[in-house]
Amino acid sequence: MRTTTPLRRALITFTATAAVVLTATGTAVAVPVSRSAAPPHSATLSLTALHPVVELAADRLATADLVAAAKWGTDSPIDDPAREQQVLDNVAAQATELGADPDEIRVIFRDQIEANKIVQRGLFQRWTDHPDQAPTTKPDLSVVRQQINRVTSALVEALADTSQTRGAFTCRAELALAGLQVHHEDHLDALHTRALVRALPSICRG
Repeated sequence: MRTTTPLRRALITFTATAAVVLTATGTAVAVPVSRSAAPPHSATLSLTALHPVVELAADRLATADLVAAAKWGTDSPIDDPAREQQVLDNVAAQATELGADPDEIRVIFRDQIEANKIVQRGLFQRWTDHPDQAPTTKPDLSVVRQQINRVTSALVEALADTSQTRGAFTCRAELALAGLQVHHEDHLDALHTRALVRALPSICRG
């Protein structure tokens, strides 16, 4: 679950993980937070062109909590190759329509999917170790997937719109800054922070 932490702690946590973003070459139920809920002083921070991309990646990760709750206690596996392939095919088709590189978008979304599974596995382990924290109701997975599809489509558009920025030599620095800002705005806990770091490196080319 996402938990509020002091800004100092958030900065320390993400500073360590941001280093991974800068150097990597591709390596309770939550819902996407309201951006209006971000602390007032966050509005004074300068936002990079990649901020919307990271926001949407974080929003997509938030849906992993709902997916995990829907699958918990059922025979539905965390790994779902058929569903994953469908997602990859859909984002590639949308990328082509938008004039973006479909292969590049596939790679990025492979990382989004793996990051999503980090959250699901982490929650499953948490609920196994602490049954009192396990969800008592199950979201409708088909409804959750509609929400995921909306966020996914918006993320493909944001990636297409930032193609030039994602190819610039400053991309990784801007990506790390955007990640730090979103980490703070969304009050990400350790699990969601680790997943977000996993989701980001392939966003930058080269």
